[in-house]
Amino acid sequence: METAFARKATANRMLISAARAATLKLANQREAAVPHAPVLIRGAEPFDLPAALPIADPALDLSAPLKGPFRAEALDWEDAAKAALELARIAGILPAFLVDPNDAGEATPIAAGDVTAYQDPARLAIASRARLPTAAAEEAEIVVFRAPDDLREHVALLIGAPDGDRPPLVRLHSECLTGDLLGSLKCDCGPQLDAALAAMAEEAHERGGWGVLLYLRQEGRGIGLVNKMRAYRLQDQGFDTVDANNRLGLPDEARDFPVAARMLDLLGVDGLRLMTNNPRKVEALEQAGLTVTERVPHALPENPHNTRYLATKRDRSGHLLP
Repeated sequence: METAFARKATANRMLISAARAATLKLANQREAAVPHAPVLIRGAEPFDLPAALPIADPALDLSAPLKGPFRAEALDWEDAAKAALELARIAGILPAFLVDPNDAGEATPIAAGDVTAYQDPARLAIASRARLPTAAAEEAEIVVFRAPDDLREHVALLIGAPDGDRPPLVRLHSECLTGDLLGSLKCDCGPQLDAALAAMAEEAHERGGWGVLLYLRQEGRGIGLVNKMRAYRLQDQGFDTVDANNRLGLPDEARDFPVAARMLDLLGVDGLRLMTNNPRKVEALEQAGLTVTERVPHALPENPHNTRYLATKRDRSGHLLP
Protein backbone atom coordinates (compact mmCIF):
# COMPACT_ATOMS: atom_id res chain seq x y z
CA MET A 1 0.00 0.00 0.00
CA GLU A 2 2.85 2.40 0.80
CA THR A 3 3.84 2.86 -2.86
CA ALA A 4 0.48 2.38 -4.52
CA PHE A 5 -1.03 5.84 -4.14
CA ALA A 6 0.08 9.44 -4.29
CA ARG A 7 0.16 11.22 -0.97
CA LYS A 8 -2.79 13.40 -1.98
CA ALA A 9 -5.08 10.36 -2.35
CA THR A 10 -7.78 9.92 0.30
CA ALA A 11 -10.37 7.22 0.91
CA ASN A 12 -13.20 6.64 3.37
CA ARG A 13 -12.42 2.95 3.81
CA MET A 14 -9.43 0.65 4.20
CA LEU A 15 -9.05 -3.06 3.53
CA ILE A 16 -6.86 -4.97 6.00
CA SER A 17 -6.58 -8.57 7.17
CA ALA A 18 -8.40 -9.94 10.19
CA ALA A 19 -5.04 -10.67 11.83
CA ARG A 20 -4.09 -7.00 11.61
CA ALA A 21 -7.56 -6.02 12.81
CA ALA A 22 -7.04 -8.22 15.86
CA THR A 23 -3.73 -6.49 16.57
CA LEU A 24 -5.48 -3.12 16.38
CA LYS A 25 -8.08 -4.45 18.85
CA LEU A 26 -11.07 -3.18 16.90
CA ALA A 27 -13.99 -3.43 19.31
CA ASN A 28 -16.36 -4.50 16.56
CA GLN A 29 -13.92 -6.46 14.41
CA ARG A 30 -14.98 -9.45 12.43
CA GLU A 31 -14.25 -12.76 14.14
CA ALA A 32 -10.54 -13.40 13.49
CA ALA A 33 -10.68 -17.20 13.50
CA VAL A 34 -9.54 -16.94 9.88
CA PRO A 35 -6.66 -14.50 10.42
CA HIS A 36 -6.10 -13.69 6.76
CA ALA A 37 -9.71 -13.00 5.89
CA PRO A 38 -10.31 -9.46 4.61
CA VAL A 39 -11.78 -6.81 6.90
CA LEU A 40 -13.16 -3.49 5.67
CA ILE A 41 -12.84 -0.59 8.11
CA ARG A 42 -14.02 3.02 8.16
CA GLY A 43 -12.63 5.78 10.34
CA ALA A 44 -14.12 8.95 11.70
CA GLU A 45 -12.17 10.88 9.05
CA PRO A 46 -11.08 9.89 5.53
CA PHE A 47 -7.74 8.10 5.31
CA ASP A 48 -4.85 9.76 3.55
CA LEU A 49 -1.51 8.00 3.13
CA PRO A 50 0.18 9.39 6.30
CA ALA A 51 -2.86 8.36 8.36
CA ALA A 52 -3.14 4.95 6.70
CA LEU A 53 0.48 3.86 7.06
CA PRO A 54 0.40 3.36 10.86
CA ILE A 55 -2.69 1.19 10.42
CA ALA A 56 -0.92 -0.97 7.86
CA ASP A 57 2.59 -1.13 9.32
CA PRO A 58 3.10 -2.59 12.83
CA ALA A 59 6.60 -1.09 12.93
CA LEU A 60 4.81 2.21 13.60
CA ASP A 61 2.64 0.88 16.44
CA LEU A 62 4.84 2.32 19.17
CA SER A 63 5.30 5.70 17.53
CA ALA A 64 1.60 5.99 16.62
CA PRO A 65 -0.26 4.10 19.38
CA LEU A 66 -3.52 6.06 19.15
CA LYS A 67 -5.58 4.88 16.20
CA GLY A 68 -9.27 5.03 15.48
CA PRO A 69 -11.99 4.83 16.33
CA PHE A 70 -12.76 2.46 13.48
CA ARG A 71 -15.74 0.33 12.66
CA ALA A 72 -15.85 -2.81 10.54
CA GLU A 73 -18.29 -2.73 7.66
CA ALA A 74 -20.08 -5.46 5.73
CA LEU A 75 -18.06 -6.73 2.79
CA ASP A 76 -20.14 -7.87 -0.18
CA TRP A 77 -17.13 -8.31 -2.50
CA GLU A 78 -15.18 -10.80 -0.39
CA ASP A 79 -13.67 -12.79 -3.28
CA ALA A 80 -12.14 -9.64 -4.75
CA ALA A 81 -10.93 -8.58 -1.30
CA LYS A 82 -9.25 -11.95 -0.71
CA ALA A 83 -7.60 -11.68 -4.12
CA ALA A 84 -6.32 -8.20 -3.22
CA LEU A 85 -4.70 -9.47 -0.01
CA GLU A 86 -3.15 -12.37 -1.89
CA LEU A 87 -1.86 -10.01 -4.57
CA ALA A 88 -0.20 -7.94 -1.86
CA ARG A 89 1.53 -11.07 -0.53
CA ILE A 90 2.76 -12.01 -4.01
CA ALA A 91 4.06 -8.48 -4.50
CA GLY A 92 5.83 -8.52 -1.11
CA ILE A 93 3.98 -5.47 0.25
CA LEU A 94 1.88 -4.95 3.34
CA PRO A 95 -1.67 -6.34 2.95
CA ALA A 96 -3.59 -3.08 3.26
CA PHE A 97 -5.42 -1.01 0.67
CA LEU A 98 -7.21 2.30 0.45
CA VAL A 99 -10.57 1.42 -1.09
CA ASP A 100 -11.71 3.48 -4.07
CA PRO A 101 -9.40 6.41 -3.27
CA ASN A 102 -9.82 9.85 -4.73
CA ASP A 103 -7.01 11.32 -6.86
CA ALA A 104 -5.11 8.03 -7.00
CA GLY A 105 -4.74 7.93 -10.75
CA GLU A 106 -6.18 5.59 -13.32
CA ALA A 107 -7.26 2.18 -11.99
CA THR A 108 -6.01 -1.09 -13.48
CA PRO A 109 -8.73 -3.75 -13.32
CA ILE A 110 -7.69 -7.14 -11.93
CA ALA A 111 -10.20 -9.94 -11.42
CA ALA A 112 -9.94 -12.50 -8.63
CA GLY A 113 -9.53 -15.18 -11.29
CA ASP A 114 -6.46 -13.39 -12.64
CA VAL A 115 -4.63 -13.96 -9.36
CA THR A 116 -5.65 -17.63 -9.30
CA ALA A 117 -4.50 -18.11 -12.90
CA TYR A 118 -1.17 -16.41 -12.15
CA GLN A 119 -0.50 -18.96 -9.40
CA ASP A 120 -1.43 -22.02 -11.47
CA PRO A 121 1.60 -24.36 -11.22
CA ALA A 122 0.78 -25.81 -14.65
CA ARG A 123 2.20 -22.59 -16.15
CA LEU A 124 5.68 -23.58 -14.98
CA ALA A 125 8.01 -25.09 -17.59
CA ILE A 126 11.68 -25.98 -17.92
CA ALA A 127 13.48 -22.94 -19.33
CA SER A 128 17.02 -24.33 -19.55
CA ARG A 129 19.39 -26.89 -18.07
CA ALA A 130 23.16 -27.37 -17.97
CA ARG A 131 25.97 -29.23 -16.25
CA LEU A 132 27.04 -27.45 -13.04
CA PRO A 133 30.02 -28.73 -11.04
CA THR A 134 29.55 -27.80 -7.39
CA ALA A 135 31.56 -28.09 -4.21
CA ALA A 136 29.19 -30.80 -3.01
CA ALA A 137 29.21 -32.78 -6.24
CA GLU A 138 31.18 -32.14 -9.43
CA GLU A 139 28.79 -34.20 -11.55
CA ALA A 140 25.66 -32.14 -10.99
CA GLU A 141 23.08 -30.68 -13.33
CA ILE A 142 21.08 -27.49 -12.86
CA VAL A 143 17.57 -27.15 -14.26
CA VAL A 144 15.84 -23.75 -14.33
CA PHE A 145 12.06 -23.38 -14.35
CA ARG A 146 10.03 -20.32 -15.26
CA ALA A 147 6.41 -19.37 -15.84
CA PRO A 148 5.21 -16.70 -18.30
CA ASP A 149 4.99 -13.19 -16.82
CA ASP A 150 6.79 -14.30 -13.63
CA LEU A 151 10.33 -13.08 -12.96
CA ARG A 152 10.95 -15.71 -10.27
CA GLU A 153 13.08 -18.57 -11.59
CA HIS A 154 12.91 -21.76 -9.53
CA VAL A 155 15.87 -24.12 -9.71
CA ALA A 156 16.53 -27.84 -9.34
CA LEU A 157 19.98 -29.27 -8.74
CA LEU A 158 20.29 -32.93 -9.72
CA ILE A 159 23.11 -34.89 -8.08
CA GLY A 160 23.86 -38.37 -9.37
CA ALA A 161 22.15 -40.36 -12.10
CA PRO A 162 18.46 -41.27 -11.92
CA ASP A 163 17.93 -44.84 -10.75
CA GLY A 164 14.56 -46.38 -11.52
CA ASP A 165 14.86 -48.78 -8.60
CA ARG A 166 15.64 -46.22 -5.91
CA PRO A 167 13.54 -43.06 -5.36
CA PRO A 168 15.65 -39.90 -5.23
CA LEU A 169 16.47 -38.08 -2.04
CA VAL A 170 14.61 -34.76 -2.40
CA ARG A 171 14.80 -31.52 -0.46
CA LEU A 172 12.41 -28.58 -0.92
CA HIS A 173 14.45 -25.56 0.09
CA SER A 174 12.87 -22.12 0.05
CA GLU A 175 15.11 -19.19 -0.76
CA CYS A 176 16.64 -17.48 2.28
CA LEU A 177 19.03 -14.68 1.35
CA THR A 178 20.06 -14.03 4.94
CA GLY A 179 20.67 -17.67 5.82
CA ASP A 180 21.87 -19.14 2.53
CA LEU A 181 24.24 -16.32 1.49
CA LEU A 182 24.93 -14.14 4.52
CA GLY A 183 25.29 -16.86 7.15
CA SER A 184 22.49 -15.62 9.39
CA LEU A 185 22.22 -17.40 12.74
CA LYS A 186 18.56 -16.42 13.21
CA CYS A 187 17.38 -19.47 11.23
CA ASP A 188 18.67 -22.89 10.23
CA CYS A 189 18.33 -22.40 6.46
CA GLY A 190 22.00 -22.19 5.50
CA PRO A 191 23.07 -25.30 7.44
CA GLN A 192 20.02 -27.19 6.12
CA LEU A 193 20.96 -26.32 2.54
CA ASP A 194 24.58 -27.40 3.00
CA ALA A 195 23.61 -30.61 4.82
CA ALA A 196 21.06 -31.53 2.14
CA LEU A 197 23.64 -31.16 -0.65
CA ALA A 198 26.16 -33.22 1.33
CA ALA A 199 23.58 -35.96 1.96
CA MET A 200 22.69 -36.09 -1.74
CA ALA A 201 26.34 -36.31 -2.73
CA GLU A 202 26.81 -39.19 -0.30
CA GLU A 203 23.68 -40.85 -1.68
CA ALA A 204 25.08 -40.64 -5.20
CA HIS A 205 28.69 -41.58 -4.50
CA GLU A 206 28.29 -44.28 -1.88
CA ARG A 207 24.88 -45.81 -2.57
CA GLY A 208 24.53 -45.37 -6.29
CA GLY A 209 21.40 -43.29 -5.83
CA TRP A 210 20.61 -39.71 -6.70
CA GLY A 211 19.23 -36.54 -5.20
CA VAL A 212 17.19 -33.52 -6.25
CA LEU A 213 17.39 -30.19 -4.46
CA LEU A 214 14.57 -27.80 -5.36
CA TYR A 215 15.49 -24.18 -4.68
CA LEU A 216 12.16 -22.36 -4.50
CA ARG A 217 12.04 -18.57 -4.90
CA GLN A 218 9.74 -18.09 -1.92
CA GLU A 219 11.68 -15.85 0.45
CA GLY A 220 10.37 -15.58 4.00
CA ARG A 221 8.02 -18.56 3.64
CA GLY A 222 6.32 -16.73 0.81
CA ILE A 223 6.02 -13.18 2.20
CA GLY A 224 9.09 -11.70 0.48
CA LEU A 225 12.37 -10.23 1.69
CA VAL A 226 11.09 -6.79 2.74
CA ASN A 227 8.23 -8.22 4.80
CA LYS A 228 10.62 -10.79 6.29
CA MET A 229 12.79 -7.92 7.51
CA ARG A 230 9.67 -6.26 8.95
CA ALA A 231 8.97 -9.52 10.79
CA TYR A 232 12.57 -9.62 12.04
CA ARG A 233 12.14 -6.13 13.44
CA LEU A 234 9.06 -7.30 15.34
CA GLN A 235 10.97 -10.34 16.56
CA ASP A 236 13.54 -7.96 18.01
CA GLN A 237 10.66 -6.49 20.02
CA GLY A 238 9.88 -9.93 21.51
CA PHE A 239 7.36 -11.49 19.13
CA ASP A 240 7.93 -15.00 17.80
CA THR A 241 7.83 -15.83 14.09
CA VAL A 242 4.12 -16.62 13.96
CA ASP A 243 3.00 -13.58 15.96
CA ALA A 244 5.29 -11.25 14.00
CA ASN A 245 3.74 -12.35 10.71
CA ASN A 246 0.24 -12.04 12.13
CA ARG A 247 0.92 -8.50 13.31
CA LEU A 248 1.90 -7.71 9.75
CA GLY A 249 -1.40 -9.19 8.61
CA LEU A 250 0.45 -11.93 6.72
CA PRO A 251 0.32 -15.73 6.94
CA ASP A 252 3.13 -17.48 8.79
CA GLU A 253 3.18 -20.11 6.01
CA ALA A 254 2.54 -18.96 2.45
CA ARG A 255 4.84 -21.19 0.42
CA ASP A 256 3.52 -22.72 -2.78
CA PHE A 257 4.31 -26.43 -2.55
CA PRO A 258 2.28 -27.34 -5.68
CA VAL A 259 5.03 -25.50 -7.59
CA ALA A 260 7.53 -27.99 -6.18
CA ALA A 261 5.27 -30.87 -7.21
CA ARG A 262 5.12 -29.46 -10.74
CA MET A 263 8.93 -29.22 -10.89
CA LEU A 264 9.30 -32.84 -9.82
CA ASP A 265 6.71 -33.91 -12.37
CA LEU A 266 8.59 -32.11 -15.15
CA LEU A 267 11.76 -33.93 -14.01
CA GLY A 268 9.98 -37.28 -14.25
CA VAL A 269 9.95 -37.87 -10.49
CA ASP A 270 6.82 -39.51 -9.11
CA GLY A 271 8.23 -41.29 -6.05
CA LEU A 272 10.70 -39.78 -3.60
CA ARG A 273 12.27 -39.78 -0.18
CA LEU A 274 11.68 -36.31 1.24
CA MET A 275 14.18 -34.61 3.54
CA THR A 276 11.99 -32.57 5.87
CA ASN A 277 10.79 -32.05 9.42
CA ASN A 278 7.55 -30.49 8.16
CA PRO A 279 4.59 -32.89 7.70
CA ARG A 280 2.82 -30.24 5.59
CA LYS A 281 5.38 -30.73 2.83
CA VAL A 282 4.68 -34.47 2.74
CA GLU A 283 0.92 -33.86 2.65
CA ALA A 284 1.20 -31.21 -0.09
CA LEU A 285 3.25 -33.43 -2.40
CA GLU A 286 0.99 -36.43 -1.82
CA GLN A 287 -2.09 -34.31 -2.52
CA ALA A 288 -0.46 -33.35 -5.82
CA GLY A 289 -0.21 -37.02 -6.76
CA LEU A 290 3.38 -37.82 -5.81
CA THR A 291 4.38 -40.77 -3.64
CA VAL A 292 6.55 -39.98 -0.62
CA THR A 293 8.04 -43.35 0.27
CA GLU A 294 9.99 -42.02 3.26
CA ARG A 295 10.26 -38.86 5.33
CA VAL A 296 13.95 -38.36 6.09
CA PRO A 297 14.48 -36.17 9.21
CA HIS A 298 16.59 -33.08 8.58
CA ALA A 299 17.20 -31.48 11.98
CA LEU A 300 20.46 -29.69 12.74
CA PRO A 301 21.97 -28.39 16.00
CA GLU A 302 20.57 -25.10 17.28
CA ASN A 303 22.56 -22.03 18.22
CA PRO A 304 21.83 -19.32 20.81
CA HIS A 305 20.28 -17.08 18.14
CA ASN A 306 17.79 -19.55 16.63
CA THR A 307 16.67 -21.51 19.70
CA ARG A 308 13.34 -19.68 19.91
CA TYR A 309 12.85 -19.87 16.15
CA LEU A 310 13.21 -23.65 16.18
CA ALA A 311 10.97 -23.99 19.22
CA THR A 312 8.29 -21.96 17.44
CA LYS A 313 8.54 -24.20 14.38
CA ARG A 314 8.07 -27.22 16.65
CA ASP A 315 5.41 -25.92 19.03
CA ARG A 316 3.34 -23.68 16.77
CA SER A 317 3.97 -24.87 13.21
CA GLY A 318 4.00 -28.61 13.80
CA HIS A 319 7.56 -29.39 12.70
CA LEU A 320 8.89 -32.70 13.99
CA LEU A 321 11.85 -31.41 15.99
CA PRO A 322 13.29 -32.63 19.28
